Amino acid sequence: MTKSSLTRRSVLSTAGAFALGGLAMPSVLRAQTQPDFEAESNVRTAKRNVMGFRNHHWRDHFQNLRNGAILCDTYSRALHYWSEDESIYLAHPCSVPMSEEFTRRGLTEVTLKRFEPTWIPTPNMRQRDPSLPARVEGDDPTNPLGTRAMNLSWQYYRIHGIDNPAKIGRRASNGCFGLLNQHVENLFELVKIGTQVRVI
Repeated sequence: MTKSSLTRRSVLSTAGAFALGGLAMPSVLRAQTQPDFEAESNVRTAKRNVMGFRNHHWRDHFQNLRNGAILCDTYSRALHYWSEDESIYLAHPCSVPMSEEFTRRGLTEVTLKRFEPTWIPTPNMRQRDPSLPARVEGDDPTNPLGTRAMNLSWQYYRIHGIDNPAKIGRRASNGCFGLLNQHVENLFELVKIGTQVRVI
């Protein structure tokens, strides 16, 4: 071997070691030593949005695709959608409930679709944070519901857009599932009243 090939190899191996150890490992260690949550716009959110994405098949969670189906995966922080005729499948990263206290699991359905929805904090949210506004109108860019919302049969639980894209992939909500506005707008057109929703 020539001196130049050894030098090139040593540079590449050093760069590889730096990429694995110098950049990735310290960030993992930093993530482990930081608190799980921080204050952000009146919502406690995770400092990082690391997702362990998982593939799902609708048959593992639903008996059929009547009216389509949505799976909200709190573990991988992703929302999956299947159309009734199986011609459309979507998977989007989303925000999830900030803790088990706010997480409800099981089968529900879409009961209402709202275009540019007005946000009104729940009584519990106002109790925890009295400084929250009484309401935020639908055309306000700071609206926590973003541009579209789909109410579920569980009171106060929704799939909706988001006011801050940094919340995507994080534990950032009081029970809802937040999507980027462009994703929720697309989903809104596909979802029907009665679309099945399962939260796992």
